[in-house]
Amino acid sequence: MLDADEIERYARHIVMREVGGPGQAALKAARVLVIGAGGLGAPVLMYLAAAGVGTLGVIDDDSVSLSNLQRQVIHSTADLGRPKVDSAAERIAALNPHVVVRRHAARLTAANALELMADYDIVADGSDNFATRYLVSDACFLAAKPLVSAALGVFDASLTTIRAHERNADGAFNPTYRCLFPEPPPAGTVPSCEEAGILGALAGVVGSMVALEVIREIVGFGDTLVGRLVMLDARAMRFETLRYARDPGNPLNGDAPTIVDLSGHR
Repeated sequence: MLDADEIERYARHIVMREVGGPGQAALKAARVLVIGAGGLGAPVLMYLAAAGVGTLGVIDDDSVSLSNLQRQVIHSTADLGRPKVDSAAERIAALNPHVVVRRHAARLTAANALELMADYDIVADGSDNFATRYLVSDACFLAAKPLVSAALGVFDASLTTIRAHERNADGAFNPTYRCLFPEPPPAGTVPSCEEAGILGALAGVVGSMVALEVIREIVGFGDTLVGRLVMLDARAMRFETLRYARDPGNPLNGDAPTIVDLSGHR
């Protein structure tokens, strides 16, 4: 149930036919785990908190540095040196006291991923490296959790939703992250954020899109991004959507799966 303060706070959602009271109640009951409180995670957390998601988990083992503040808008200059999970939780509490924040001041690993995900309904991946994206994707399949995954480049970005543990209308499994990207790029071929730079506003745009997709998945309106990859070219301000399908040879939910646990991840 929503109290009087919540009804006023979320009035612009509640008047929407696609959301309404039931949708807002679903948001309040939802538990979302956000991987990372950085460039993508910051706007994801802010907009999910503003939207009234009842429980937000944030996992990050980093502390706030000055170079973060160009894009990681959940942190401020006064937070320099603080754990990101602490400054993020404080900002969320100031924005919306109805939201419960669970802080996980740790790095996501094969040893803790499944236990962490067990307490949440959906996962939003804001990590900045392929190793973590593969780990999150594999763990979400094994934990039977839907995943909204995004990635940033210097001037480009991508976004998709993965429900690889579920089957489509034809009875086949939905595609996995490994169907989209069978192998990570060779080491050293993709420069890091520190090496190549990144537009702060691009992180804000894509993080907001992640939050929107999580909200759509919770409330249940619109066309899902399962099997669709949205790509953004910030130089041309152009969006394109690529459809992708399950690869029967993928090692996770293919015809002869070889990934049955997370032991292959370091």
